Amino acid sequence: TLRLTCRKDPCFAKFSEMEKMTNIQAEINEVRPLLLSVTIGSTLQFYFVGKKCEILQDMNRHLEAVLKEKRALRKRLIKPRCQESLPIEAVFHKYVVELLTEAVTFIEKLESHLQSIRSIPQIPNIVKNMDTALTKTEVLVMELEELTDQILKWRELQKEVYSD
Repeated sequence: TLRLTCRKDPCFAKFSEMEKMTNIQAEINEVRPLLLSVTIGSTLQFYFVGKKCEILQDMNRHLEAVLKEKRALRKRLIKPRCQESLPIEAVFHKYVVELLTEAVTFIEKLESHLQSIRSIPQIPNIVKNMDTALTKTEVLVMELEELTDQILKWRELQKEVYSD
C-alpha cells in the first residue's frame, strides 16, 4: 500500500530527464571540437601523405628510366666528351673568341632589339604625333613672338611716359 501511495510527481520525472539531456548535450559540445580537430588533422595528414606519395612515385619512375638506360649512360660516361666536339684549328681560336664575345653582347642587347622590332608597326602613329606636337610648338612660338613684341612696345611706352 505504501508503494501505491508513493507516486512520483510527473514534473520531477521530467526534470530529471531534462537534466540528463542537458548533461548529454554538454558532453556532445565538449567532444565536437575535439572530433573536428581530429578530423581536420587526419585530413591534412592524408593530403600531405598523398603529396609525398606522388613525389616518391615520380622519383621511382625517374630511377626506373635511369636503370633502363644504364648501359647507354655507362658508355656516355666512359667516352670522353672532347671527341664529340668539332675540332677547331688553332689559327681560328682568335676568331671563335671574338665571335663568342659578339654573341654575348648580342644576347645582352636582345631585349632592346626585340622592343625596337615590336615598335616598327607603331612608327606611323609616332610620326603623326610628332608632327602634331611640332605644329603646336610652332603655334606657341608664334604666339610667344607676338607677346614678346607687345611687351617690348609696352616697355618703350613706359620709358617714354617716365622720361616725360
